[in-house]
Amino acid sequence: MSNLTVSKHFVQAALGGAQSLGFDTTQLLREAGISPELLRIDMARVSSDQFSELMRVIWHRLDDECMGMGPRRARVGTFATMCALVIDCPTLEAVYRRAYQFSRLFEPMIAMELIVNGDQARLVTRIEGELRDPDYFLRESLLVIWHRLGSWLIGQPVELELAEFDYHKPEHADEYRHIFRCPLSFDAGHTAITFDTRFLSAPVIRDKSEMRQFLKTSPADLLSRPDESNTFTGRIRALIGRDFSSPMPDFEWIAAELHTSPQTLRRRLKQENTSFQEIKDLLRRDMAIYYLSRQELPINEIAGMVGFTEPSTFHRAFKKWTGVTPGAYREGERGNLSN
Repeated sequence: MSNLTVSKHFVQAALGGAQSLGFDTTQLLREAGISPELLRIDMARVSSDQFSELMRVIWHRLDDECMGMGPRRARVGTFATMCALVIDCPTLEAVYRRAYQFSRLFEPMIAMELIVNGDQARLVTRIEGELRDPDYFLRESLLVIWHRLGSWLIGQPVELELAEFDYHKPEHADEYRHIFRCPLSFDAGHTAITFDTRFLSAPVIRDKSEMRQFLKTSPADLLSRPDESNTFTGRIRALIGRDFSSPMPDFEWIAAELHTSPQTLRRRLKQENTSFQEIKDLLRRDMAIYYLSRQELPINEIAGMVGFTEPSTFHRAFKKWTGVTPGAYREGERGNLSN
């Protein structure tokens, strides 16, 4: 199971196009295994598995990979066709250039254009026509999918130097820190991501059989589950593990395991927009949410499982994370939240 969670904001934003087209969003949520009642909790989160399933439900119900938000429909299979065209490319630069040529075949165009300037490469969102995307979900999804697809194709994370957005800083902007792991700029001239040109010459290491396997769950999994195995955040999460019943490893031990100094590790985590304390807190939060979905587990037992010796301390921490008590959160997941 995945131990990552996704903010309720993105759940509601993903449903925006379907709602504007008159689809029953409550039914779509239930098909994805998400309790509509849970979304009444302001700081609710769903598992990455649930979010992936919601993406698949929306795409197939609407037969539109733009989720009803774009200037035109992109029928299901468009992304897979583009992937089939780029898998034979020799380098990441060739991937991005061929994908842009593919996207330009459709009118109005929805594409990411590669622009190289010195030692900086930018992927810039190019969308013609009107959008039904008040929560910016389609635009953000394009950035995330193209960044993570490129990283997967070359087998290493494309480290971002900047993520830009051509709109005001939204209320959910704090979530962007964990999505892009780089400096953020709002009210920019374009919606784009910037990275070092050295990544453009990286060879594509995936083959057609790997791509077929990849497409069974993508692009849904690209949106909900980043491959963090090569980031310091992801490696620390892996070292901490999921068993919090024994004391957590300290920062010095973690640094030694990663063959780096504590000072260097702090600097790298800052570059990834996080800290050791935040990694621990968010890991506990996500595991607590996962355990609460298992109705047979008593809440006091869950407190111990996520590293709290006193249930009252767990209740306070959980309320800080989600705005409600563990009991109220579980009722929301059950669909029994009282008015």
